[in-house]
Amino acid sequence: MLYREMPKNGDKLSILGFGCMRLPVDKSGAIDQDRAISQIRSAIDRGVNYLDTAWPYHGGHSEGLLGLALKDGYRHKVKIATKLPSWLIKSRQDMDDYLYRQLERLGTETIDYYLLHALDGNTWDKLQGLGVLEFLDKALADGRIVNTGFSYHGSAEDFKRIVDTNSWTFCQIQYNFLDEQLQAGTAGLKYAASKQMGVIVMEPLRGGNLAIPDAPPAVKEIWDQAEQKRTPAEWALRWVWDHPEVTVVLSGMNDESHIEENLAIAEAALPDSLTDAERNIVTRVAHKYRELMKIGCTGCGYCMPCPMDVMIPEIFETYNNMHMFGNETEAKFMYAARMSGELTERGPGYASQCVECGQCVEKCPQNLDIPQFLACAAEELEGPDLEAQVAAAKTMFTGETP
Repeated sequence: MLYREMPKNGDKLSILGFGCMRLPVDKSGAIDQDRAISQIRSAIDRGVNYLDTAWPYHGGHSEGLLGLALKDGYRHKVKIATKLPSWLIKSRQDMDDYLYRQLERLGTETIDYYLLHALDGNTWDKLQGLGVLEFLDKALADGRIVNTGFSYHGSAEDFKRIVDTNSWTFCQIQYNFLDEQLQAGTAGLKYAASKQMGVIVMEPLRGGNLAIPDAPPAVKEIWDQAEQKRTPAEWALRWVWDHPEVTVVLSGMNDESHIEENLAIAEAALPDSLTDAERNIVTRVAHKYRELMKIGCTGCGYCMPCPMDVMIPEIFETYNNMHMFGNETEAKFMYAARMSGELTERGPGYASQCVECGQCVEKCPQNLDIPQFLACAAEELEGPDLEAQVAAAKTMFTGETP
Protein backbone atom coordinates (compact mmCIF):
# COMPACT_ATOMS: atom_id res chain seq x y z
CA MET A 1 0.00 0.00 0.00
CA LEU A 2 1.22 3.47 -0.88
CA TYR A 3 0.62 6.40 1.47
CA ARG A 4 0.40 10.16 1.01
CA GLU A 5 0.68 12.87 3.64
CA MET A 6 -2.16 15.09 4.77
CA PRO A 7 -0.43 18.48 4.38
CA LYS A 8 -1.63 20.26 7.52
CA ASN A 9 -1.22 17.48 10.08
CA GLY A 10 1.33 15.05 8.64
CA ASP A 11 -0.97 12.01 8.80
CA LYS A 12 0.21 9.24 6.47
CA LEU A 13 -2.98 8.05 4.80
CA SER A 14 -3.41 5.09 2.49
CA ILE A 15 -3.99 6.32 -1.04
CA LEU A 16 -6.97 3.91 -1.18
CA GLY A 17 -9.76 4.70 1.26
CA PHE A 18 -12.61 2.33 2.07
CA GLY A 19 -15.97 3.97 1.31
CA CYS A 20 -18.85 2.56 3.36
CA MET A 21 -21.75 3.77 1.21
CA ARG A 22 -22.07 0.60 -0.90
CA LEU A 23 -21.45 -2.25 1.55
CA PRO A 24 -22.59 -5.78 0.61
CA VAL A 25 -26.24 -6.49 1.38
CA ASP A 26 -28.30 -9.62 1.94
CA LYS A 27 -31.50 -10.63 0.17
CA SER A 28 -33.57 -8.30 2.37
CA GLY A 29 -31.46 -5.30 1.38
CA ALA A 30 -29.86 -4.98 4.83
CA ILE A 31 -26.10 -4.84 5.25
CA ASP A 32 -24.57 -8.33 5.18
CA GLN A 33 -22.87 -7.74 8.51
CA ASP A 34 -20.44 -10.65 8.61
CA ARG A 35 -19.30 -10.14 5.04
CA ALA A 36 -18.97 -6.36 5.37
CA ILE A 37 -16.94 -6.62 8.57
CA SER A 38 -14.70 -9.25 6.98
CA GLN A 39 -14.11 -7.02 3.94
CA ILE A 40 -13.31 -3.95 6.03
CA ARG A 41 -10.92 -5.80 8.35
CA SER A 42 -9.22 -7.53 5.44
CA ALA A 43 -8.61 -4.17 3.75
CA ILE A 44 -7.19 -2.75 6.99
CA ASP A 45 -4.91 -5.77 7.34
CA ARG A 46 -3.63 -4.98 3.83
CA GLY A 47 -2.81 -1.37 4.72
CA VAL A 48 -5.99 0.68 4.24
CA ASN A 49 -6.19 3.20 7.09
CA TYR A 50 -8.86 5.70 5.97
CA LEU A 51 -12.51 4.67 6.39
CA ASP A 52 -15.29 6.94 5.14
CA THR A 53 -18.94 6.77 6.16
CA ALA A 54 -21.85 9.17 6.76
CA TRP A 55 -25.05 9.52 8.76
CA PRO A 56 -27.48 8.45 5.98
CA TYR A 57 -25.54 5.63 4.29
CA HIS A 58 -27.47 2.35 4.15
CA GLY A 59 -30.51 4.02 5.70
CA GLY A 60 -28.54 5.10 8.74
CA HIS A 61 -26.81 1.77 9.46
CA SER A 62 -23.38 2.29 7.90
CA GLU A 63 -21.84 4.11 10.87
CA GLY A 64 -22.98 1.42 13.29
CA LEU A 65 -21.57 -1.33 11.07
CA LEU A 66 -18.24 0.46 10.84
CA GLY A 67 -18.20 0.78 14.62
CA LEU A 68 -18.58 -2.99 14.92
CA ALA A 69 -15.88 -3.62 12.31
CA LEU A 70 -13.42 -1.47 14.26
CA LYS A 71 -13.73 -3.42 17.50
CA ASP A 72 -11.12 -5.99 18.55
CA GLY A 73 -8.19 -3.62 18.16
CA TYR A 74 -8.96 -2.25 14.69
CA ARG A 75 -9.96 1.25 15.80
CA HIS A 76 -6.40 2.33 16.61
CA LYS A 77 -5.19 1.24 13.16
CA VAL A 78 -7.32 3.68 11.17
CA LYS A 79 -8.68 7.17 10.72
CA ILE A 80 -12.47 7.47 10.70
CA ALA A 81 -14.22 10.02 8.48
CA THR A 82 -17.91 10.77 8.79
CA LYS A 83 -20.18 13.68 7.95
CA LEU A 84 -22.69 16.09 9.45
CA PRO A 85 -25.93 15.65 7.42
CA SER A 86 -26.19 19.27 6.27
CA TRP A 87 -29.69 18.98 4.79
CA LEU A 88 -31.16 17.83 8.13
CA ILE A 89 -29.74 20.67 10.20
CA LYS A 90 -32.36 23.16 11.37
CA SER A 91 -30.62 24.64 14.42
CA ARG A 92 -27.26 24.95 16.17
CA GLN A 93 -28.35 22.29 18.67
CA ASP A 94 -28.96 19.82 15.85
CA MET A 95 -25.26 19.87 15.07
CA ASP A 96 -24.28 18.66 18.53
CA ASP A 97 -27.12 16.14 18.60
CA TYR A 98 -26.05 14.50 15.36
CA LEU A 99 -22.38 14.44 16.33
CA TYR A 100 -23.10 12.81 19.69
CA ARG A 101 -25.22 10.16 17.99
CA GLN A 102 -22.48 9.53 15.44
CA LEU A 103 -19.91 9.04 18.18
CA GLU A 104 -22.25 6.50 19.79
CA ARG A 105 -22.85 4.66 16.53
CA LEU A 106 -19.15 4.48 15.76
CA GLY A 107 -18.23 3.45 19.29
CA THR A 108 -15.49 6.05 19.55
CA GLU A 109 -14.73 9.13 21.61
CA THR A 110 -13.39 11.13 18.70
CA ILE A 111 -13.82 11.34 14.93
CA ASP A 112 -10.56 11.86 13.08
CA TYR A 113 -11.92 13.56 9.96
CA TYR A 114 -15.29 15.29 10.20
CA LEU A 115 -16.98 16.72 7.12
CA LEU A 116 -19.95 18.94 6.40
CA HIS A 117 -21.82 16.71 3.98
CA ALA A 118 -22.69 17.60 0.38
CA LEU A 119 -22.15 21.34 0.47
CA ASP A 120 -23.06 23.76 -2.26
CA GLY A 121 -23.24 27.53 -1.96
CA ASN A 122 -26.78 27.66 -0.59
CA THR A 123 -26.24 24.91 1.98
CA TRP A 124 -23.04 26.53 3.16
CA ASP A 125 -24.77 29.89 3.62
CA LYS A 126 -27.53 28.21 5.62
CA LEU A 127 -25.11 26.38 7.90
CA GLN A 128 -23.05 29.51 8.46
CA GLY A 129 -26.18 31.33 9.52
CA LEU A 130 -26.91 28.58 12.04
CA GLY A 131 -23.46 28.81 13.62
CA VAL A 132 -21.61 25.90 12.06
CA LEU A 133 -18.15 27.48 12.42
CA GLU A 134 -18.68 27.94 16.16
CA PHE A 135 -19.86 24.31 16.35
CA LEU A 136 -16.74 23.04 14.57
CA ASP A 137 -14.42 25.14 16.74
CA LYS A 138 -16.09 23.84 19.92
CA ALA A 139 -15.96 20.21 18.75
CA LEU A 140 -12.28 20.61 17.90
CA ALA A 141 -11.54 22.19 21.27
CA ASP A 142 -13.24 19.47 23.31
CA GLY A 143 -11.78 16.63 21.23
CA ARG A 144 -14.94 15.23 19.68
CA ILE A 145 -13.38 15.80 16.26
CA VAL A 146 -9.75 16.18 15.18
CA ASN A 147 -9.85 17.61 11.64
CA THR A 148 -12.52 19.57 9.77
CA GLY A 149 -13.47 19.42 6.13
CA PHE A 150 -16.39 19.27 3.74
CA SER A 151 -17.66 17.25 0.81
CA TYR A 152 -18.79 19.23 -2.20
CA HIS A 153 -21.37 19.14 -4.99
CA GLY A 154 -21.71 22.75 -6.11
CA SER A 155 -20.16 25.24 -8.52
CA ALA A 156 -16.46 25.99 -8.90
CA GLU A 157 -17.00 29.57 -7.74
CA ASP A 158 -18.75 28.59 -4.52
CA PHE A 159 -16.08 25.96 -3.87
CA LYS A 160 -13.36 28.59 -3.71
CA ARG A 161 -15.53 30.80 -1.52
CA ILE A 162 -16.02 27.98 1.00
CA VAL A 163 -12.33 27.05 0.96
CA ASP A 164 -11.43 30.65 1.81
CA THR A 165 -13.90 30.93 4.69
CA ASN A 166 -12.29 28.55 7.17
CA SER A 167 -8.97 26.87 8.03
CA TRP A 168 -10.07 23.48 6.70
CA THR A 169 -7.73 20.52 6.92
CA PHE A 170 -9.24 18.80 3.89
CA CYS A 171 -12.08 18.59 1.40
CA GLN A 172 -13.78 15.82 -0.55
CA ILE A 173 -14.66 16.28 -4.22
CA GLN A 174 -16.01 14.23 -7.09
CA TYR A 175 -13.17 13.73 -9.57
CA ASN A 176 -12.48 11.39 -12.46
CA PHE A 177 -11.34 11.69 -16.07
CA LEU A 178 -14.85 12.68 -17.21
CA ASP A 179 -15.35 15.32 -14.50
CA GLU A 180 -12.38 17.64 -14.87
CA GLN A 181 -14.77 20.57 -15.42
CA LEU A 182 -17.64 19.38 -13.20
CA GLN A 183 -18.28 20.90 -9.76
CA ALA A 184 -14.91 21.69 -8.12
CA GLY A 185 -13.05 19.97 -10.98
CA THR A 186 -9.35 20.25 -11.72
CA ALA A 187 -9.36 23.95 -10.88
CA GLY A 188 -10.81 23.21 -7.44
CA LEU A 189 -8.37 20.35 -6.87
CA LYS A 190 -5.42 22.65 -7.53
CA TYR A 191 -6.92 25.52 -5.56
CA ALA A 192 -7.45 23.39 -2.46
CA ALA A 193 -3.93 22.00 -2.74
CA SER A 194 -2.55 25.54 -3.03
CA LYS A 195 -4.14 26.21 0.37
CA GLN A 196 -2.35 23.16 1.84
CA MET A 197 -5.61 21.23 2.09
CA GLY A 198 -5.72 17.49 1.67
CA VAL A 199 -8.05 16.35 -1.11
CA ILE A 200 -10.14 13.20 -0.77
CA VAL A 201 -11.58 12.05 -4.09
CA MET A 202 -15.00 10.41 -4.34
CA GLU A 203 -16.58 8.82 -7.42
CA PRO A 204 -13.27 8.05 -9.17
CA LEU A 205 -15.17 5.43 -11.18
CA ARG A 206 -18.40 7.45 -11.54
CA GLY A 207 -20.40 5.05 -9.41
CA GLY A 208 -18.61 2.08 -10.97
CA ASN A 209 -19.58 3.02 -14.52
CA LEU A 210 -15.99 3.69 -15.59
CA ALA A 211 -14.97 0.25 -14.34
CA ILE A 212 -17.45 -1.77 -16.40
CA PRO A 213 -15.39 -4.41 -18.29
CA ASP A 214 -17.68 -4.34 -21.32
CA ALA A 215 -17.17 -0.68 -22.15
CA PRO A 216 -18.81 0.68 -25.31
CA PRO A 217 -16.99 -0.76 -28.36
CA ALA A 218 -15.68 2.66 -29.42
CA VAL A 219 -14.17 3.13 -25.96
CA LYS A 220 -12.77 -0.38 -25.76
CA GLU A 221 -11.04 0.13 -29.10
CA ILE A 222 -9.06 3.02 -27.61
CA TRP A 223 -8.13 1.15 -24.44
CA ASP A 224 -6.89 -1.73 -26.60
CA GLN A 225 -4.44 0.58 -28.35
CA ALA A 226 -2.47 1.18 -25.15
CA GLU A 227 0.90 -0.55 -24.97
CA GLN A 228 0.38 -1.30 -21.27
CA LYS A 229 -2.81 -3.34 -20.91
CA ARG A 230 -5.00 -2.42 -17.95
CA THR A 231 -8.60 -2.91 -16.90
CA PRO A 232 -10.91 0.12 -17.21
CA ALA A 233 -10.92 0.34 -13.40
CA GLU A 234 -7.14 0.50 -13.25
CA TRP A 235 -6.96 3.16 -15.94
CA ALA A 236 -9.53 5.31 -14.12
CA LEU A 237 -7.95 4.93 -10.67
CA ARG A 238 -4.39 5.43 -11.86
CA TRP A 239 -5.46 8.59 -13.72
CA VAL A 240 -6.74 10.10 -10.44
CA TRP A 241 -3.72 8.95 -8.44
CA ASP A 242 -1.44 10.41 -11.12
CA HIS A 243 -2.35 13.84 -9.70
CA PRO A 244 0.03 14.69 -6.83
CA GLU A 245 -2.61 16.99 -5.30
CA VAL A 246 -4.82 13.98 -4.48
CA THR A 247 -4.37 12.57 -0.97
CA VAL A 248 -6.84 9.66 -0.84
CA VAL A 249 -9.15 8.04 -3.39
CA LEU A 250 -12.32 6.51 -1.97
CA SER A 251 -13.74 3.32 -3.40
CA GLY A 252 -17.14 1.94 -2.39
CA MET A 253 -15.89 -1.63 -2.39
CA ASN A 254 -18.40 -4.42 -1.76
CA ASP A 255 -17.03 -7.34 -3.76
CA GLU A 256 -13.94 -9.28 -2.75
CA SER A 257 -12.54 -9.37 -6.28
CA HIS A 258 -12.91 -5.61 -6.62
CA ILE A 259 -11.17 -5.07 -3.29
CA GLU A 260 -8.28 -7.25 -4.39
CA GLU A 261 -7.97 -5.39 -7.71
CA ASN A 262 -8.05 -1.98 -6.03
CA LEU A 263 -5.50 -3.01 -3.41
CA ALA A 264 -3.16 -4.26 -6.14
CA ILE A 265 -3.46 -1.01 -8.10
CA ALA A 266 -2.82 1.01 -4.92
CA GLU A 267 0.56 -0.67 -4.53
CA ALA A 268 2.00 1.01 -7.63
CA ALA A 269 -0.03 4.16 -8.40
CA LEU A 270 2.57 6.83 -7.74
CA PRO A 271 1.89 10.48 -8.63
CA ASP A 272 3.12 11.54 -12.07
CA SER A 273 3.67 7.87 -12.99
CA LEU A 274 1.62 7.75 -16.19
CA THR A 275 3.50 8.47 -19.40
CA ASP A 276 2.41 11.19 -21.79
CA ALA A 277 1.22 8.49 -24.18
CA GLU A 278 -0.89 6.92 -21.43
CA ARG A 279 -2.41 10.24 -20.44
CA ASN A 280 -3.27 10.78 -24.09
CA ILE A 281 -5.08 7.42 -24.17
CA VAL A 282 -7.22 8.46 -21.19
CA THR A 283 -7.94 11.84 -22.80
CA ARG A 284 -9.09 10.12 -25.98
CA VAL A 285 -11.36 7.82 -23.99
CA ALA A 286 -12.85 10.82 -22.19
CA HIS A 287 -13.49 12.53 -25.55
CA LYS A 288 -15.12 9.37 -26.90
CA TYR A 289 -17.42 9.11 -23.89
CA ARG A 290 -18.41 12.74 -24.41
CA GLU A 291 -19.21 11.98 -28.05
CA LEU A 292 -21.59 9.31 -26.75
CA MET A 293 -23.36 11.88 -24.60
CA LYS A 294 -26.79 12.96 -25.74
CA ILE A 295 -26.16 16.57 -24.69
CA GLY A 296 -22.90 18.46 -25.11
CA CYS A 297 -23.20 20.17 -21.73
CA THR A 298 -19.92 20.92 -19.93
CA GLY A 299 -21.59 21.75 -16.61
CA CYS A 300 -20.26 25.31 -16.66
CA GLY A 301 -23.44 26.70 -15.07
CA TYR A 302 -23.68 29.84 -17.21
CA CYS A 303 -27.33 28.97 -17.86
CA MET A 304 -28.11 29.43 -14.18
CA PRO A 305 -30.01 30.63 -12.28
CA CYS A 306 -33.17 29.48 -14.02
CA PRO A 307 -36.24 31.66 -13.25
CA MET A 308 -38.25 28.45 -12.79
CA ASP A 309 -35.54 26.87 -10.59
CA VAL A 310 -34.84 24.07 -13.09
CA MET A 311 -31.53 22.42 -12.14
CA ILE A 312 -30.24 22.40 -15.71
CA PRO A 313 -26.60 21.20 -15.33
CA GLU A 314 -27.57 18.47 -12.85
CA ILE A 315 -30.38 17.24 -15.10
CA PHE A 316 -28.11 17.06 -18.14
CA GLU A 317 -25.40 15.24 -16.15
CA THR A 318 -27.91 12.59 -15.04
CA TYR A 319 -29.41 12.29 -18.51
CA ASN A 320 -25.99 11.89 -20.13
CA ASN A 321 -24.94 9.26 -17.59
CA MET A 322 -28.02 7.22 -18.40
CA HIS A 323 -27.23 7.21 -22.12
CA MET A 324 -23.47 6.73 -21.76
CA PHE A 325 -23.67 3.81 -19.37
CA GLY A 326 -27.16 2.41 -19.94
CA ASN A 327 -28.21 2.27 -16.28
CA GLU A 328 -31.76 3.63 -16.44
CA THR A 329 -32.72 2.50 -12.92
CA GLU A 330 -29.81 4.28 -11.27
CA ALA A 331 -30.33 7.40 -13.38
CA LYS A 332 -34.00 7.70 -12.42
CA PHE A 333 -33.17 7.22 -8.74
CA MET A 334 -30.45 9.87 -8.81
CA TYR A 335 -32.74 12.22 -10.75
CA ALA A 336 -35.41 11.88 -8.07
CA ALA A 337 -32.88 12.31 -5.26
CA ARG A 338 -31.19 15.39 -6.68
CA MET A 339 -34.00 17.20 -8.47
CA SER A 340 -36.88 16.71 -6.02
CA GLY A 341 -35.50 19.25 -3.56
CA GLU A 342 -36.34 16.96 -0.65
CA LEU A 343 -32.72 16.90 0.49
CA THR A 344 -31.87 20.57 0.02
CA GLU A 345 -33.19 24.04 0.78
CA ARG A 346 -33.70 24.80 -2.91
CA GLY A 347 -37.03 23.15 -3.64
CA PRO A 348 -37.75 21.04 -6.73
CA GLY A 349 -35.87 21.63 -9.97
CA TYR A 350 -37.39 19.15 -12.43
CA ALA A 351 -36.94 19.37 -16.18
CA SER A 352 -40.72 19.57 -16.56
CA GLN A 353 -40.73 22.95 -14.77
CA CYS A 354 -39.23 24.57 -17.88
CA VAL A 355 -41.54 27.16 -19.50
CA GLU A 356 -39.26 27.74 -22.53
CA CYS A 357 -38.52 31.36 -21.65
CA GLY A 358 -35.21 31.11 -23.53
CA GLN A 359 -33.02 32.91 -20.98
CA CYS A 360 -30.75 29.87 -20.65
CA VAL A 361 -30.29 29.60 -24.42
CA GLU A 362 -29.00 33.16 -24.58
CA LYS A 363 -26.38 32.44 -21.90
CA CYS A 364 -25.21 28.99 -23.02
CA PRO A 365 -21.64 29.09 -24.43
CA GLN A 366 -22.30 25.76 -26.18
CA ASN A 367 -25.35 27.19 -27.97
CA LEU A 368 -27.49 24.27 -26.82
CA ASP A 369 -31.24 24.16 -27.38
CA ILE A 370 -31.72 23.74 -23.63
CA PRO A 371 -35.56 23.76 -23.55
CA GLN A 372 -35.69 20.99 -26.16
CA PHE A 373 -33.17 18.88 -24.26
CA LEU A 374 -35.06 19.46 -21.02
CA ALA A 375 -38.23 18.20 -22.69
CA CYS A 376 -36.40 15.02 -23.71
CA ALA A 377 -35.02 14.57 -20.20
CA ALA A 378 -38.44 15.06 -18.64
CA GLU A 379 -39.95 12.47 -20.97
CA GLU A 380 -37.32 9.84 -20.12
CA LEU A 381 -36.61 10.56 -16.45
CA GLU A 382 -40.02 11.62 -15.11
CA GLY A 383 -42.58 8.85 -15.20
CA PRO A 384 -45.37 7.39 -13.07
CA ASP A 385 -42.78 6.03 -10.63
CA LEU A 386 -41.20 9.42 -9.90
CA GLU A 387 -42.97 9.90 -6.55
CA ALA A 388 -41.95 6.42 -5.44
CA GLN A 389 -38.34 7.16 -6.43
CA VAL A 390 -38.43 10.42 -4.43
CA ALA A 391 -39.76 8.56 -1.38
CA ALA A 392 -37.04 5.92 -1.68
CA ALA A 393 -34.33 8.56 -2.01
CA LYS A 394 -35.65 10.46 0.98
CA THR A 395 -35.59 7.29 3.09
CA MET A 396 -32.05 6.41 2.03
CA PHE A 397 -30.52 9.83 2.57
CA THR A 398 -32.49 11.01 5.61
CA GLY A 399 -32.12 8.01 7.92
CA GLU A 400 -33.06 8.43 11.55
CA THR A 401 -33.43 11.75 13.34
CA PRO A 402 -31.76 12.53 16.63
